[in-house]
Amino acid sequence: MTRYGIDFGTTNSVVARAGGQTISLGADDVFRSILAFLGSAARHVAGPAAAEAYLDDPEACRLMMSLKSHLGEPSLRDTLVFGRPMALEALIATFLRHLLTAAGVPAGAAVTAGRPVRFVGARADDQLAETRLRAAFAQAGITDLRLALEPEAAGARFAAGLTRAATVLVGDFGGGTSDFSVLRFVPGARATALGHAGIGIAGDDFDAAILRHAVAPLLGQGGEYTPFEQPMPIPAAYFDGFQRWHRLAQMRTPKMLREIADVARRSNVPRELEMLRMLVEDEQGLALNAAVVAAKRALSAAPEAVFAFHHRDMQIERRITRAEFEAWIARDIARIAATVDAALADAGCTEEQIDHVFLTGGSALVPAVRAVFEARFGAARLAGGGEFLAVAEGLALL
Repeated sequence: MTRYGIDFGTTNSVVARAGGQTISLGADDVFRSILAFLGSAARHVAGPAAAEAYLDDPEACRLMMSLKSHLGEPSLRDTLVFGRPMALEALIATFLRHLLTAAGVPAGAAVTAGRPVRFVGARADDQLAETRLRAAFAQAGITDLRLALEPEAAGARFAAGLTRAATVLVGDFGGGTSDFSVLRFVPGARATALGHAGIGIAGDDFDAAILRHAVAPLLGQGGEYTPFEQPMPIPAAYFDGFQRWHRLAQMRTPKMLREIADVARRSNVPRELEMLRMLVEDEQGLALNAAVVAAKRALSAAPEAVFAFHHRDMQIERRITRAEFEAWIARDIARIAATVDAALADAGCTEEQIDHVFLTGGSALVPAVRAVFEARFGAARLAGGGEFLAVAEGLALL
């Protein structure tokens, strides 16, 4: 029986056949990890179709993103979808069924799926998260399931090209987590895991930094309004949604829209707040996020980039330098570096004992991330490639 490797990610998902061949699922061979319900709990689409449905008629959709990031949260059990309660496992199973269909994975197929070293959340319960993940795959029709750590899978893909024994540090940078494994590879044998560490900081946090520092000030953050006699700061709650773009949709209530309009009339930034209100009312979070990701990717290749977002008569543009961006994410980078220390300590290895460093995931392309590893291990020991596909291909190889 053909076994498939499935990298169910916070932002994107990828499927590969045994042997490591990625199955084409669209742009970059990835399937966006989003689910949209269309007017009822019984009608739903996922991936690119979910994005299209949401953009075509946001009011008729219930859009769900980052489902994986909630697996370890004990307090989140279910939610109402057009009046019907649905458990988190059922929501993920619904997404997985769409993913399996898009990839042509037959019912009852054998699957090796990835899981992070540490699931997202300040108080995430890793055992609960794994139990829920297994239940979601079972509800999606996958009963022959193996789970493997995502960085171990990425390491297996890298090690396929090794000709001699080596100790490898693997860094897997996803949308919600950054995971590290120290692995010992011997040609012709299964890898030996020496140590692991992970942290709930990754690409989504870098996106949020751009939204918070570059975009929010253009929409009224930092301004003032005068409800009575003394001026007061624009309410910070208006910009909480910029921590994760999909939270903007939660602000789309008549009360909030009226409140933003009222504050705008009493403020020194009326135009900026009117643009914020328009963004929320027109549910432009997805399009705004696309502009942020484009700017982040441009900064990986050039010392500066222009964030540009256009909607109706709204034109938001802001030049961002790489130095600015790196200052915004400096604390996150420091915590990622500390997690590398933790992985080495767990493995009982020194930096000198690491023969190769393999980095994968979209944020592995961020220069500030790469600089952490170049400074500690030297550019000669660093390797990359297949940043969006390596985990799924490695899972299929396993």
